[in-house]
Amino acid sequence: MGFSFELTGRTALITGASSGLGTRFGRILAASGAQVALGARRKDRLEALAGAIGPNAAAIGMDVAREADIIAGFDAAEAAFGPVDTVIANAGVDGAGMATSISEGEIEQTLAINLKGAILTAREGAKRMMAHGVTGGRIVMIASITAFEPSPGLVAYAASKAGVVQAGRTLAREWARAGICVNTISPGYIRTAINDAWFDTEPGRKQIARFPKRRLMGEEGLDAMILFLCSDASEFVTGTDFVLDDGQTL
Repeated sequence: MGFSFELTGRTALITGASSGLGTRFGRILAASGAQVALGARRKDRLEALAGAIGPNAAAIGMDVAREADIIAGFDAAEAAFGPVDTVIANAGVDGAGMATSISEGEIEQTLAINLKGAILTAREGAKRMMAHGVTGGRIVMIASITAFEPSPGLVAYAASKAGVVQAGRTLAREWARAGICVNTISPGYIRTAINDAWFDTEPGRKQIARFPKRRLMGEEGLDAMILFLCSDASEFVTGTDFVLDDGQTL
């Protein structure tokens, strides 16, 4: 029996969709047939992306650090397309800074967006799936290889992503009998707006040179896994973290 990553009939809400991986996720889910609600703070960028994707995309302004925004975002997604059955909790900031110099406010912001925001997004999605009687719900939370690797200069970010991995496992267990699969992806280093300036510096180039393949990943490296985890083909996969890092942690 063959498997398909066809997503026609699915409605997905994607956070952090105004740039980087979130933009990529919106495009590939829509190309596979899903209706996509694109959530982020920069609504002008979302509107441009939704216009490029077409009528199966909607721009939704939301700040995942605020539960009221998340609730309003799901309301807007439902108004546009009906109940959401697929969620990608992707919004994040890098929170870069050495532990002795990063401010309390920067730590709080990083944890609020990367960890609290991911949990609240997943929670709101699950609550609505249960309320609407959705079967085959899918939630994917984006973590990072920094969840497992010591990452000087990224203490708040790494801690937040380690929290995302454990949150994903715990939520998968809580919602298993509701038929909601929850999984996490821990990508390696991919050049995006969040890290572009760093990898153009001499230390950044040295970091790349230390990787076994001496390169950064391309954004397309997550495509197949994202489509799999959002599709019916992943029915028996939940509570799992997938490290996709081009061998960077070897």
